[in-house]
Amino acid sequence: MHNMLMSLALMLLLGFCISGIFKKLHIPSLLGLIITGIILGPAALNLLDAKILSISSELREIALIVILFRAGLSLDISDMKKIGRPAIMLCFVPATFEIVGAIILGPACLGLSRVDSAIVGAMLAAASPAIIVPKMLWLMEEGYGTDKHIPQLIMAGASADDIYAIVLFTAFIGMSKGEGISAWTIASIPISIVTGLGVGIVVGIIMSQIFKTIHLRDTIKILLLFGISFFFVGAETYVSRYVPFSGLLAVMALGGTILNRRREVASRLSAKIAKIWVGAELLLFIMLGSAVEIKALVSAGLGSVLLILGALLFRSVGVIVSLLGSGLKMKEILYCDVAYFPKATVQAAVGAIPLAQGLACGMMVLTTAVLSILITAPLGAILMDVTVKKCLTRSRKPRNVSGRRNPGLSLPEEEHNFS
Repeated sequence: MHNMLMSLALMLLLGFCISGIFKKLHIPSLLGLIITGIILGPAALNLLDAKILSISSELREIALIVILFRAGLSLDISDMKKIGRPAIMLCFVPATFEIVGAIILGPACLGLSRVDSAIVGAMLAAASPAIIVPKMLWLMEEGYGTDKHIPQLIMAGASADDIYAIVLFTAFIGMSKGEGISAWTIASIPISIVTGLGVGIVVGIIMSQIFKTIHLRDTIKILLLFGISFFFVGAETYVSRYVPFSGLLAVMALGGTILNRRREVASRLSAKIAKIWVGAELLLFIMLGSAVEIKALVSAGLGSVLLILGALLFRSVGVIVSLLGSGLKMKEILYCDVAYFPKATVQAAVGAIPLAQGLACGMMVLTTAVLSILITAPLGAILMDVTVKKCLTRSRKPRNVSGRRNPGLSLPEEEHNFS
């Protein structure tokens, strides 16, 4: 007989142990957390309380909101302007290529419809800042590629790439639930982007002004901003009956506005959220593992692997297209290419959403999400380490990361324990 407290105890203790072992073996420790979830979940030992499993979709939605708010806090528009066209193109071109690849390959590899293949593609299309950011911070500390702003380029693209993929993922799920794709369905995507960004920016300006005039503890600021973020996403269902609205984009725009108007506040808030994220990330990946059915994982295996690798090939072409004419050498472009391989946090947060919403493709999307993390997280991390000295030039003076302009990405060490 197990209760919620015993389940949480097992998740924390076993999760820290297995992820710690993986980290010692130089394997991304989030893989250990997924395996912990599979071991504790219904597919294996079945030691988790049904109450926790019943709210896992809500926990993942909260994690997704935190991911996007943090992405907003680290998305410095001035950095993207400085880097220019390549940074803008990396925000959406590689993800678009990967989605197109999944739409082409999905029916053949997994027997899915085009719309369901698009859902899988949008789920796969988000790169993982959880793995990419620590690597880029190390590059900046050591001075690799900093003369051409390569680490900043990759970080800016990875943050915005997530937002783009999540918006399309939500839109494709809506299409899958409906009768088909109408002109209004297509038109509602840009409208929801504009309204989401608009609301997030306006509320961000108001909150920045409040923080300037009223002294509040940083903890209170975080709770207020999370409250507003939860409200955005919660209200989306009701608002969208009258006008298309993206609550997730509003969350990102809220964080980005605070960074660009109150830079010091954004830096402190980002550091605090990074500490909260240590526990949240542990629960997120364990809950993802617990939702997996071993039979589904095995049966989807080869087809899903072919789809993941094929879509990754499309993504690679998208990265090369984005960076051609940017002044980077081909070996530097190839490093940017492998840096965009890893999948992790977004896949963990959204992978089970179609299943929770009762879509026929739900279990296939979930198993593909898990396999994408298991394959691409170690592959990307290893390739980044192996190729860095061969592909990137080291400037004579290594940069001090804490002194760079974008405070939202200066995260404390704790954040990277599971990345």
